[in-house]
Amino acid sequence: MIIYKESKKQFIADVFNDCIEEKINNQMIEKMHRHTGKAEYRSWANSMQYMYKVMDTDIIPDDVDVAIEYRIPNSNKRVDFIVAGEGENGEENAVVIELKQWQSAQRVTDKNGLVRTILGGSLRETTHPSYQAWSYVSMIQDYNEDVRKYHIDLEPCTYLHNYIRTENDPLLDRIYYYYTRRAPVFMRGDALKLREYITKYIKKANNKTLYEIEFGRIKPSKSLQDTMVNLLAGKEEFKLIDEQKVIFEQVLSLAKLNDNKKRTVIIHGGPGTGKSVLAINLLAKTMGELARNSMYVTKNMAPRSVYSEKLQDGNYRKTTIDNLFKGSGSFIDTPSNFFDSLFIDEAHRLNGKSGLYSNKGENQVKELINAAKLSVFFVDDHQQVTLKDIGSTEEIMKWANFYHTSIYEYTLASQFRCNGSDGFLNWIDDVLEVQPTANDVFDLDYDVRVYDDPNEVYQEVLKHNDNNKARMVAGYCWNWIKDGKGDSSVHDIEIPEFDFGMSWNLGSTSTWAIDKDSVSEIGCIHTCQGLEFDYVGVIIGDDMRYEDGHIVTDFTKRATTDQSLRGIKKLYKEHPEEALKKADRIIKNTYRTLLTRGQKGCFIFCTDKALSQYLKMRLDNK
Repeated sequence: MIIYKESKKQFIADVFNDCIEEKINNQMIEKMHRHTGKAEYRSWANSMQYMYKVMDTDIIPDDVDVAIEYRIPNSNKRVDFIVAGEGENGEENAVVIELKQWQSAQRVTDKNGLVRTILGGSLRETTHPSYQAWSYVSMIQDYNEDVRKYHIDLEPCTYLHNYIRTENDPLLDRIYYYYTRRAPVFMRGDALKLREYITKYIKKANNKTLYEIEFGRIKPSKSLQDTMVNLLAGKEEFKLIDEQKVIFEQVLSLAKLNDNKKRTVIIHGGPGTGKSVLAINLLAKTMGELARNSMYVTKNMAPRSVYSEKLQDGNYRKTTIDNLFKGSGSFIDTPSNFFDSLFIDEAHRLNGKSGLYSNKGENQVKELINAAKLSVFFVDDHQQVTLKDIGSTEEIMKWANFYHTSIYEYTLASQFRCNGSDGFLNWIDDVLEVQPTANDVFDLDYDVRVYDDPNEVYQEVLKHNDNNKARMVAGYCWNWIKDGKGDSSVHDIEIPEFDFGMSWNLGSTSTWAIDKDSVSEIGCIHTCQGLEFDYVGVIIGDDMRYEDGHIVTDFTKRATTDQSLRGIKKLYKEHPEEALKKADRIIKNTYRTLLTRGQKGCFIFCTDKALSQYLKMRLDNK
């Protein structure tokens, strides 16, 4: 989808008459049914003035096509500016330009293709502009069959029109050479150089080029199919066993059908039953051997980032792997049955509304089922950990019936976490009173210990971190100190009586679970849900205690920076019993999830001494 599409002559007129931003905005409302924020509106007004200076020349023919805000298929990413036409020998070409308002940047030396710049008023890590432009072009080439069929040459670049080049400029550092060589960087004062870059590829008009980019058939390229075929080779942690393999073949048989009928699959499974491994195998198989338009979807960024990182071994472009993993809010405007298959991991975390302010779309479950012929949901109804989580089996069934889809249900029962101990998960459910299981016993080869000092828990985690697979996690009972982000000396989590202090996860929350030094930080539910470690140390805070023979939860002890129970105080004033019931479920589900992250062992500290004694008693009786 292209929001604004005109000839170069009309573009020049629209900018000259100061109506370009209004035209883009009107088309955004008409085509995407959404209103533009003030910042984006201003950015159009600003950037298009600079592109006007670049394009206002007789060297670029008046009738070449200009596109603004092209939404890339299979994503919610938008290309800022495209100039499309023909080259000197009649070949179809398009120059893809990523526009930035930046005024400064810093290198990031320990992560591939990232820089730091001011975004939203604070210094943040983001992709290098050249990486971004190059990755967008790579994605178009990977998925748009017409771009490949007609040999359309896409030439990426980036234009930072407010950015003044400095000596030894960080954006041009040699660590970014792989990307800047493929997508050149143009800065303030480079209008003439950018014009020369465009005219190198665009000599005359060809109105087919932009049409083929916008409306090309979506099908994975042969190279992408080959990548998917080889993606899991030699990666033992993604091997399928027992009922994983059985369900894999059953779902695959549905994916092979070509009758254009909609189907919904619900796969139930508790922590460690291999839901993610199954989802990634299905993605690889359907895209690789079946050449289907498929995608892996989760709400949380952490599992997407970690699995993407694990699947990269130097043989494939990082952008190719990253583009296979999407957030659940990316399907608001997706046409019906656009995808052949969607594999929705951690489906219990789906929300109603999407967007930063929960003001976009209608219902993520509905949007996902609408978007695909085959939608496969991986669900654990006991892992809903915020009030916004709506992805229950009941909700999925409701929308599957709404679209009159065929419904299939399967269950993954075997544990591959907790040393294969199904009993430990059932024991946790019984101990936390999530659901009665009558399980007083679990396999003895799973290491569970309760400590009276959080420092001892941390020492055990360090001791078991030989292969970077042990981590500390905690309930969200301590505020995230804003001024301490990125500073490990600022301890968000403090337990003074034990002289214990640690920081919430620093840097990138998305890859905290596998970052080299993150064992010295504490993760929260959002950075570890859907992931696993060998050993996990869990701090249970004041939001859970043991009183009068029962587990008691207390939402008032949650941190004020915690968003998972947002709205609970208002609900408590209006409907106290309903609020307490919902908060109790969320808090217990949170600790159930944290306590089941370890494959080999779990070390526990409770701020409530009575709860600590209760857990020890239950362990003694197991």
